Order: sequence, then C-alpha cells, then structure tokens
Amino acid sequence: MPIVAATPEADWVSRFADEVIAEAERRAPGKPIVCASGLSPSGPIHLGNLREVMTPHLVADEIRRRGHEVVHIISWDDYDRFRKVPAGIDESWAEHIGKPLTSVPAPAGSAYPNWAEHFKASMTESLAQLGVAHRGISQTQMYTSGAYQEQILLAMRERAKIDLVLDRYRTKGRTGAGAPQQGKLDEDEAAAAQEAAEGSGAAAEDDGTGATGYFPYKPYCSVCERDLTTVVAYDDESTELTYTCQCGHTETVLLSEHRRGKLVWKVDWPMRWAYEGVVFEPSGVDHSSPGSSFQVGGQIVGEVFGAQQPIGPMYAFVGISGMAKMSSSKGGVPTPADALQIMEPPLLRWLYARRRPNQAFKVAFDQEIQRLYDEWDTLGRKVAEGTANAADTAAYSRAVGTAAGLLPVTPHPLPYRTLASIVDITTGDPEQTLRILRDLDPADPVASLDETRPRLDRAQHWITTQVPAEQRTRVLPEPDATLLAKLDDDQRESLRLLLAGLDDHWSLEGLTTLVYGVPKTRLGLPMDVKPTPELKVAQREFFALLYHLLVGRDTGPRLPTLLLAVGPDQVRTLLTP
Repeated sequence: MPIVAATPEADWVSRFADEVIAEAERRAPGKPIVCASGLSPSGPIHLGNLREVMTPHLVADEIRRRGHEVVHIISWDDYDRFRKVPAGIDESWAEHIGKPLTSVPAPAGSAYPNWAEHFKASMTESLAQLGVAHRGISQTQMYTSGAYQEQILLAMRERAKIDLVLDRYRTKGRTGAGAPQQGKLDEDEAAAAQEAAEGSGAAAEDDGTGATGYFPYKPYCSVCERDLTTVVAYDDESTELTYTCQCGHTETVLLSEHRRGKLVWKVDWPMRWAYEGVVFEPSGVDHSSPGSSFQVGGQIVGEVFGAQQPIGPMYAFVGISGMAKMSSSKGGVPTPADALQIMEPPLLRWLYARRRPNQAFKVAFDQEIQRLYDEWDTLGRKVAEGTANAADTAAYSRAVGTAAGLLPVTPHPLPYRTLASIVDITTGDPEQTLRILRDLDPADPVASLDETRPRLDRAQHWITTQVPAEQRTRVLPEPDATLLAKLDDDQRESLRLLLAGLDDHWSLEGLTTLVYGVPKTRLGLPMDVKPTPELKVAQREFFALLYHLLVGRDTGPRLPTLLLAVGPDQVRTLLTP
C-alpha cells in the first residue's frame, strides 16, 4: 500500500511542523532544522521515554516529507551519574553510585562494555525497527573530548547570573511537583510516572548550590571517579578550580583543560540547546512545573548562552495495561523492545501518532491488544477505501511509513485475535497452525506461515508470555461422557444440527454462520433475523454447552476459530452423544 499523504493541518503533527518551519526560518534561514530528544540510559528505557523520541521524530519526518533539510538528534545522557541500583541487579553495584554511566560495569552477562551501552543497545535496535532516523550524540564523548569547554568556562564566569535565575524559583517547589497531568493515574501508573521522572536526568540532580557558593560545574573525582565532590575555589582568570571529594581526595585543576566533569542539569540542558541550535524539543511533565529544568532553562539559554529556547509541547504519561505481570519479572515497566515482541512496528508508531502529545494513553499488554489490532485493521481498510477522516488518515500514514519509505508489513495479515487463538490451541505447532490457517478462507488460502509473519510471531509471543497458564486453551483429549449423558433432547438436537453442517460450512465465515444459526433454526427463526432477547439467551446457552464439551470451561476463543483448530474429526468425537 502506498504512503497516503497527510493533508496539511490534518493533525497535530502537521500543525507543529508548520510552527517549527516558521520558527526555524525566523531564527536561522536556510540552515537545517534541528529537532531534539534526550534519553538517559540509566536503566531500561521504557515506553514512556519513547514519547520523548516519537514526538520530535514524527514532526521531523513531516518536515522532511515537505522537502526541508532537518535533523533529529538524540542526546544520550550517558555522562549522567549512576543514581541507584535498579530492581533485579546485584546490590554490589551500589559501589558505583555517583560514577558516570559509561564508567559503571554493565549488568552481569552483558556483551556491552559498560552500563550505558548495555541499555542504549536495546533502544537503538527498537528505533531502527520503528524507522526512527536520528543522529545520536554521546554526552560522555562530548564532555571528555572538550567539545563543550568554551560553554563550561562561560557558565562558570556567569555563575552569579545563573544563581540569580535559579533563586527566582527556589521557593516555588521542587522539580516536577504539581506537574500537570491529564487523567487520574492508578497506583501502577503513578509509580511508573515517578520512575520516569527519576530517570529523566532532572529530578535527582542538584542545581550547583553549595556551602562554598554557587558553581554550575560538577567534577568527577579523579581517584574514586564519583561526583561526590564540592568545588571550594575557582579563579576566572586562570580557570584554576579546586574541589574536595567525600572519598578524602582534594585536587586543583585547570578547568580549561579538565575533561572529567559536567555542567549541572539545569545549566547543561540550555547549554545544549544553544550549542546544537535546537528549534523543537518536547518536555515531559517532570520538566514543566515552576522551577523545573525547562522553565529555568528558558531563561538561562537567553541570559547566559545568547540563544533561544526550543518550542515544543509538554507530553503526557504513557500507561501500560497488563504492566503488573511484566513488572514482577523484570523489575520495571516495559520497554519498546518488549512491545515490539507482541506488536508490529506500524501499530506501535500509530499509538504515538494518533494522540496529541498532551493526551495520555496506554500501551496494551493484556487482552486489550486484540481490540487494538481490530481497530488498526479497520482503519487500514477505511484508508484504502478512502472513507477515513483526514486526521485518522494522517496518523495511519505516519504509522506505516516515513519520508524514507514504507515499513515492512505482514503480507497476509489475519486478525490478531484469530492468530492468537490458533497458536494458543495448537501450542504453536507449525503443521497444525498452517492446517487451520488454510481452512480460514478457502477463497484466499494461506500457502505458508511466512505469509502471516511477523504478525503470527507477535501473537504467539503474546500468548506464551502475557496470557497466564490458567487462561490458556486446552482442548479435552476425550469426550466428557458424564456431561454427554445428561443432555436433554433440545441440546442433543442442537449438536446434531451443528455436526450435520460441518462439511458444508468448514471455513471461518461458514462456521460463524453455522454456530450462530443453530439456535435460530431451533427457534424457527430465519437466518437473517435481528437478535431478540430470546435468541440471545439461546445462543449463549448453546455456546456455553460447546465450550464445556470442547475445552471444559464456560468460555474460550471464538467458537468458529476453536472448531477450525480442533478439526472436524475431533469435533465429532467430542460432540457426539
């Protein structure tokens, strides 16, 4: 399917693109437009953090589609301090608290050289699957190479001015307090929101205030490598800086040559806006309250670094439905890599594209994913028919591809809930799965499992990792002789009608007509009758009987899919009184 062009003004992405293009022309005509994201690889980079990337990605991609030169930079805050040992990691890692993330050993068994690279790797791979083109910037590399040396010296010279800016807000509440948030969060969501704030690079950093005065530069100790340091003296002329460390070390260095330290966050962020010429960058709720990094940075970038704050929205929380199951095993909220194991990249992109940044939404890891896929497939049909509205068409276009082209798709996409039911019943057996898929639609048969991938693999992973064992479907190996012996005449006749029609209705559509039609026949109603209360009761009772005889429960997968999966011979064995 070709990419459908998004109508200008059709959606929030187009409107932001308009603003960014106009602002870029005002600031620096003819130069590449810079959109930015920042990620801290302090632990698993979760689906809430992904909004920090997807918002500027979608806007940058729209700008690129319009023919403008644009770059999306992702600053990896890998020179941030290691703050705490995440759940599931050996407590011995606590000895590294205070070191740069790139100086902390990777978790046990990792193939990567340090903590930051370990957690960057998964996110980088996920961004590639999602089609997110970007230029990554390692803050470790930037600081240790001396790239920011002029900016650091400037900030130290202007420390009194910075201190005055910060002082305007020091009595207005802590960073992130009272941040606006749409909708009420449940306990799991609130905990995840707090975790997001703590890992953002903003909440846990001091602003440079100390007993010896205000200094916006924080050295890493040359002995213990940690930032448990205090600047006790600095000379602007010589750039001679003296610091002490809690480990007992004291040292005097020339800041003009020093490469083991960084600006505190509330100065570091606006410095980077100026250095990179950022025009568009969104900010999370933890950055949007009075005295927060984004608010303060907007003044520091102008008063100290002579540049302008980026434009960009505050983005709301991304929740998870079904998160609890994953939290118990992984010690944190799910990552993009986790989501991409159960859903295709276009669907995950769509979740971020269809909602305005200030609208909260949830990523489904529970049964809701089946409804979500139904909605996605319906939208695809409407777009193909030209009946979708402009905003939905734009969101779909942004989900299925980028300015560089379409993302890979499943060649023969079948309903996710159908695939999930089939792999559930067959426990993923490829021969049995292919047998059932061939019978789904005789007019459009599936020739090989590859036609249904990667969606089939995503559904199988969801079934095996997200559906509890007690909810899995297990077809009875033998007939329930006790229940069959207790059937009344009406139930026996209903089963006879079903079995008699199997051969003529052996397809998903045909079996749907058959299982809904048996109660109609028993009530003497035509096949096209609208459901009545009496008919609904009869259908529910018939369906419950079939579930008990087939899987020993009141409910299960959709009956037409279940019958196809069981096969005609076993259906007759289990349903014959």
